[in-house]
Amino acid sequence: MRILVVEDEPLLAETVAQGLRRDAHAVDVVHDGGAALERLDVNDYDVVVLDRDLPVVHGDDVCRELARRESAARVLMLTAAADVDDRVAGLALGADDYLPKPFAFRELAARVAALGRRARPAAPPVLERSGIRLDPHRREVYRDGRYVPLSRKEFAVLAELLRAAGAAVSAEQLLEKAWDENADPFTHTVRMTILKLRRKLGDPPVVHTEPGVGYRLA
Repeated sequence: MRILVVEDEPLLAETVAQGLRRDAHAVDVVHDGGAALERLDVNDYDVVVLDRDLPVVHGDDVCRELARRESAARVLMLTAAADVDDRVAGLALGADDYLPKPFAFRELAARVAALGRRARPAAPPVLERSGIRLDPHRREVYRDGRYVPLSRKEFAVLAELLRAAGAAVSAEQLLEKAWDENADPFTHTVRMTILKLRRKLGDPPVVHTEPGVGYRLA
């Protein structure tokens, strides 16, 4: 998934981002509400992890703006205030879920994953096609019963190809979903990842190139 973390405490923001990246998500980080709105103007996110008490533009106003735009991004609101009235107020603003601080990262990751499933069209828990079986929760891939060890980016790219169900996925779409904003769109990052993925999946090849269109899984 593509995730935006909006948190004004840099250490906490980076800790959350690193944990989500270990789960093969592409994560961008900003530290105030104004910067969050700028990112939301240019990128499509599946989930926004949004601190409520933000500088420049308050988290409540960011949430209101997302609701006004009818954004498809799901919002997990974070706050130091944990009483019922605060949770109800946050949800009333348009947040999809609410997590008080301090929190356990495992719970945040589980909530993000649940929101991500709601942000996408319904998909089976385990993705299968052309003899490939990908389990997003265990982060395991098998081809014809053989375990295939993949890097986080290779896993994320394969998951996107499987979700496309045989349709072509452009390099730009793969960059959008599997890499964060620091990826250089003019590099050969996607092509090199596809080459490594093909090699690890073995013969016969199942990842095909559609010239001028992108990549698809047979």
